[in-house]
Amino acid sequence: MGVFDKAERKIDSVVGKVFARAFKGDVQPVEIAAGIQRELDAEARLLSKGKKLVPNHFLVGLSQHDYDRLYPYARTLNAEILPGIREHAAEQSYVFNGPISIEYELKTSLPTGQFTIKSEAVEGKTESRPQEGGRLVLEVHGVRHPLVPPGLVVGRGADADLRLNDPGVSRRHALITVAGSPDRPVVTIEDLGSTNGIVVNGMKVSKTALREGSRIELGNTRMLVHAPTEM
Repeated sequence: MGVFDKAERKIDSVVGKVFARAFKGDVQPVEIAAGIQRELDAEARLLSKGKKLVPNHFLVGLSQHDYDRLYPYARTLNAEILPGIREHAAEQSYVFNGPISIEYELKTSLPTGQFTIKSEAVEGKTESRPQEGGRLVLEVHGVRHPLVPPGLVVGRGADADLRLNDPGVSRRHALITVAGSPDRPVVTIEDLGSTNGIVVNGMKVSKTALREGSRIELGNTRMLVHAPTEM
């Protein structure tokens, strides 16, 4: 079971489903795993013959510090968390209504070391609903970067929000602007006077809208805009 043994997966929660460390410090992956397991226990609903329906979609809210530290490793983090979640569910005779997914969001109101968990039971394939206007991410080299307001500057320079180690990318290459609600974001990309320009879906552009499935090329770097369903 690796780092997520039964002893480590125990954690107390604070009223309002806000989880905090006993001592000040960064949120640790094992605490997120334990928080999700407590969410399963709290939300379990009896089906029949001892089986209980539990949520399968989890949205973890993190402070600015914890979000910046953990989100770049979301895929690896979830790969470590999910086996423990499935094992806990099997031990408790819990039933999921569809694939388990874990997403992360920035909550600037949270102090470092605290996180929130929201959950829902999503039936079958309905998790794909973000494709019609849900949370979007920018995936670069397998790492997902959330597209949240106001957006981010992409470039090679130290002042870029998303830094790319690519000689074909300018220091401040492109601005991605995000507006609208989290469930229906309006996303655009704009060239900031780069040397090599921007290519979106095979066409060179100076400014254009981005949506689910948009393919972006900056220098030698390929990026994809999409709404993740299962992790």
